[in-house]
Amino acid sequence: MLLVLLALAGPGGARAADEAATGMTREQARQVLDVINDPAKRAEFENTLAAIASQLPSAPLAAPASAPAHAPAAQAVSVRPDSLGSDIVQDATSLRGKLIIQAQHFVALFGDLVFVVHWTHTIFADPDSRIILLDAVGRATLILLLALAAEHGFSLLLRGLVLKVTARAIATEQRLNLPPATASSPRPDPAATTAAQSDAEADTTLARQDDMQAQHATLRLLARIPYSLLHLLIKLLPVALFFALGTSFAYLLTTTQQARAVTITLTNAYVVARVVYLLMETLFVPRSPAIRLCSASNQTAFMVTHWLNFLVAAPSVVVCLSTLGGVFDMPARGTEAIIRSVVLIEHVLVAIFTWRVRAHVASALQPPARLLAQPFWMFVGRLVHLWWVPAMFFNFALWLIWATHINGGYAWIIRTVILTTAVVVLSRLVSVLVYNLQNRLFHISPALEARYPGLQARVDYYYPISRKILSFLMFFATGVLFMQALGLPAIHFLFHGRLGQKIIGVIGSVLVAYTVAIITWEAANAGLQGQITRFENSSQAGRASRLRTVLPIIKTVLLALIIIIVAVTTLSQIGINVAPLLTGAGIMGAAIAFGAQSLVKDFITGFFMLVENAIQVGDWVTAGGVAGTVEHLSIRTLRLRSINGDLHIIPFSEVSSIANTSRDYNLVVVDFMIDLGQDTQQLTTILHEELEAMRKEPRFAHLVLSDFKFLGIEQADGNGARFLGSVRTSPGAKWTVYRAYYSRLAVRMNREGIKFPVPSTLNLLGNPDGDGGLKVALEGAQPPAPQA
Repeated sequence: MLLVLLALAGPGGARAADEAATGMTREQARQVLDVINDPAKRAEFENTLAAIASQLPSAPLAAPASAPAHAPAAQAVSVRPDSLGSDIVQDATSLRGKLIIQAQHFVALFGDLVFVVHWTHTIFADPDSRIILLDAVGRATLILLLALAAEHGFSLLLRGLVLKVTARAIATEQRLNLPPATASSPRPDPAATTAAQSDAEADTTLARQDDMQAQHATLRLLARIPYSLLHLLIKLLPVALFFALGTSFAYLLTTTQQARAVTITLTNAYVVARVVYLLMETLFVPRSPAIRLCSASNQTAFMVTHWLNFLVAAPSVVVCLSTLGGVFDMPARGTEAIIRSVVLIEHVLVAIFTWRVRAHVASALQPPARLLAQPFWMFVGRLVHLWWVPAMFFNFALWLIWATHINGGYAWIIRTVILTTAVVVLSRLVSVLVYNLQNRLFHISPALEARYPGLQARVDYYYPISRKILSFLMFFATGVLFMQALGLPAIHFLFHGRLGQKIIGVIGSVLVAYTVAIITWEAANAGLQGQITRFENSSQAGRASRLRTVLPIIKTVLLALIIIIVAVTTLSQIGINVAPLLTGAGIMGAAIAFGAQSLVKDFITGFFMLVENAIQVGDWVTAGGVAGTVEHLSIRTLRLRSINGDLHIIPFSEVSSIANTSRDYNLVVVDFMIDLGQDTQQLTTILHEELEAMRKEPRFAHLVLSDFKFLGIEQADGNGARFLGSVRTSPGAKWTVYRAYYSRLAVRMNREGIKFPVPSTLNLLGNPDGDGGLKVALEGAQPPAPQA
């Protein structure tokens, strides 16, 4: 075995093997040769070497010069030791090594093709062998061309007979009064049935129609069988002529044993392929639908027969190679390698053919239409669309078992078919039960919906997400059972393996984290919305409006906290070290807060403004030197619409104080100058009467909240006396009351003859501009306008 190791080690190992062979006996050399020539022993020996190599410690290798340059990049992502991420990396590395070994074993199946190259070089290097090979190939080719020409000419002569057979078949079906194969009796429309006809009668009618169609199909098949057999015999006659000519010419036109063997082998291979093709063609007969035994369209028949030309060629090639390899002394290992390659090509063609006909086969395997309404048959109807997946899998599995001589491989295929079928059916039944349970859990009763309005809509929002999670869990469980059915220890890996237990733990932790997050989010939303509803029902509209204003901010902050906690939990469970991430996020947050102080101030001030209920949408406020109606409030800005229509967007950081005109009540301050001789009691009575007259009007009844209140005389001098009073109004109504009240007072005071001061002297006032000028108030000048 040491020599085998040295020989497989490369050029240096081969030289060492040559040096060690000087002391090897003939029996040892024969044992080594048996190991090399026997594929099973050679594969076992390679597996032993792979196991030894995996257990031996690897020698330290010198790091390349470029390794330090790439070292920091390899440490960019930090994975915590003894975590799910580290285990996945280790297992992926181990799996990569195993896949490389399996790939090497697969390539080794075709490694013996080198013997074919060596044999070819040997044959063409020897003049005698080259002459024998070329003579055999040339004579065999000439004989086959002559036989093929004769076969083709004979087929043309028999074409008229084939057409007559087809015409007789059509006449027979017409005589038996059978409907065409593509026609089917119309189904009764369920909507057109009378009310007196029961479901049982409709089922009986459908069953009778199905039985009638089955009888017609059986009679049509029995009527076509004789003509199909006659068609097959006519098609076999040219093949028989080819066989007779090829065999005869093999003995008459060849001069060497090798040429005769090659000619007979190729003749037999062609005849076998043609017979198999004609037998399969009898079922489809693409050019004669009248004698077709299977129910297929012309397009399907042409496609199947076209692919049969390629599929039947591989067995013929295998027969030729198995015979010709011994005729020309080709090594057995080279012949086996060629046969393995040809059979693999055959299986690839079968896979391509399976892919091409997948839709036709799925359509043929569909259950009857009357059964598709039932859940089980509906599932079967969907399942048959995937028939090509196991077909391709077992197609290549058969080749692999045959090529590698796996013991018990065919029994494994049978067991796998049964178990995988059971897993698919069982998973479908369990999924139906689980989905029904989900529908029950997500259905809110009318009583609960009446108690908590909107609960059904909130539950329906999470229904698609829960359905996807259930589908993932069902798919995961089905995949585990499917791999277990294939012979892989998937269950032991999940529940007893180190990585499997961590995968289960991570999935469970993530699901619990997301579930708790959703429950917390919905509970907070429900609590806030319920509080708003209680405020509105208890006539606390102000508190409800304030909470509704702050509600988006609270939701945003709560959602951000939930997302951060869930993300950190998920990353930690996966195995990623979150400490550097949190540290970096903290440093970045501090930098952003320091660089955006004004923005942070906007947010903080805005939040407290909203929490303290300083302003609301619709209030008339004065903020930042601008007066207007509040149109929008955000966490950062205030939007005011001034009286001239301009929209002012004011950051909260620029708002030092707010004057809110729309809170509690307003005051209309009555302030004007009267003559010193005017009776204040008379004037007070006039003001009170006019206000009472206003309050009797419907549009002012809810705007004026109090009687007129005389505050007294503020000052008295040569210019007259300053009369002061006040009237309380509802919030935001003082301008309306002010203008209407003063309109009434102007008319009444003029009618009652109220005296106002009229300056009769020159008042010398210092010029506020500081230019030393004089302001002159002449007698008869207009009095100052009343001030509010």
